[in-house]
Amino acid sequence: MAQERSSRELYEAYKETAQKAADLGNAAAVLGWDQETYMPQKGFEFRGRQLATLTSMAHELTTSDDYGDVLHTLSAGNGLDDTEKQNIRLSVEDYEKNKKLPPAFVEQLTMQTSASYNAWLKARKENNYSIYAPELEKMIALQKQMADMLGYEGHPYDALLNEYERGATVAMLDPVFAEVKEQLPPLLGKIKQAHQVDDSFFYRHYPKQQQWDFSLHVLHKMGYDFDAGRQDISEHPFTTSFAPTDVRVTTRVDEDNFASLLWSSIHEGGHALYEQGLPHDQYGLPLGAAASLAVHESQSRLWENCIGRSLGAWKYFYPVLQQSFKEQLADVSLDAFYKGMNKVEPSLVRTEADEVTYHFHVLIRYEIEKGLISGTLSPKDLRDAWNTAYQKYLGVTPPDDKQGVLQDVHWSHGSFGYFPTYSLGSFYAAQYFAQAKKDIPGLAQQVEQGEFAQLLQWLRTNIHQYGRRYKADELCKKVTGEGLNFSVFMQYATEKYTGIYG
Repeated sequence: MAQERSSRELYEAYKETAQKAADLGNAAAVLGWDQETYMPQKGFEFRGRQLATLTSMAHELTTSDDYGDVLHTLSAGNGLDDTEKQNIRLSVEDYEKNKKLPPAFVEQLTMQTSASYNAWLKARKENNYSIYAPELEKMIALQKQMADMLGYEGHPYDALLNEYERGATVAMLDPVFAEVKEQLPPLLGKIKQAHQVDDSFFYRHYPKQQQWDFSLHVLHKMGYDFDAGRQDISEHPFTTSFAPTDVRVTTRVDEDNFASLLWSSIHEGGHALYEQGLPHDQYGLPLGAAASLAVHESQSRLWENCIGRSLGAWKYFYPVLQQSFKEQLADVSLDAFYKGMNKVEPSLVRTEADEVTYHFHVLIRYEIEKGLISGTLSPKDLRDAWNTAYQKYLGVTPPDDKQGVLQDVHWSHGSFGYFPTYSLGSFYAAQYFAQAKKDIPGLAQQVEQGEFAQLLQWLRTNIHQYGRRYKADELCKKVTGEGLNFSVFMQYATEKYTGIYG
């Protein structure tokens, strides 16, 4: 009993420390959300310092020797249930990894993130990569330093991949992207030879408020809890969570491109549903966090593509949309709208790419990141490398930096190793949706009626409730019976686009 009581006391001490660190991290996340939504321009001067203070304090809490002693004692003893053991196992992994990063380095990285982000905003505003390049170069140097600190067996990029996707390596991802390069171009080639569908109606004038109101309706129907979240405007759409009871999404509005807001709202809504579905009683602990970035992306892509770009969903949503935009859509049939929303065409901007060409955008970033981290590509040559890759894979060349190398915010945040999870997420999404259709009787009919409660509950039961208990591939095996299988995505895409393009 003494040992059990001791383990209980130690677990409570561990939990208190972990949750305090989460409180600090989430307070920093509020400041980060404010920085990207409402903060005045002059706020950048001190915001970087404020964020650095909070993140370094959180880092110190979870890398202290006392915290490590508690973790190692608990991991070696008894008296914990399975959930508690899983939290300790994952926290030991995190501790040993975080211990490799000195607090001074974490603070330096946080301050550089703020400086890089500010430079990215200015560069986008002036459409000039050279404004951003010096700060990006500093960020890449820090990322290389971090890779060395964390350690790796193969490619230095492996250390950074593991930050977003546990267990992911270049050796694992190269074969996946080899399949992309082998199997997607023939499908894209057939589509190019077919009669192109018309999506011009998306570029008519759609007033901002009406777009906004419709996006809120869609999020509500998906099951997004507005008492535990909100939607705002930002330069680059994102989702941020401070707790399962406060998960916020952002989007952007272009009155002459309705697709810009529509897909980003649904996409971010998918991320938010995952965060809102994580176990409340595991707040601040590993089992209260998302499994991985790829699993996170599988949730957004399932909602955005498998549901949001399906004919079934628009049998419900399109009459509602037509009521909001009677003039703009009076001459557009449901079939034409469905085909138009799924138009496949090589483009310049990743976030607005179709389901087929999207993965070439990710492939380009994956290959560039490997080069930047290995040192075979210099930041000063990044613009040229970017433009060359776009011509090679998609047959298009960016006319300017804003539509080219400056389009993504990720590198300014130091998110190297993040991009591959976008494609992995799409591939997992196809597998999860195929399984959901098997497990939920009448799912197709429910979707056509705008009823998504059973699908959301299926996701809550099969994915959300587990937090970080499983790695992405392990979770996929548990849910579908097999690990990552690119052929399921190819079957989904081939069937869908054969129907659209004949």
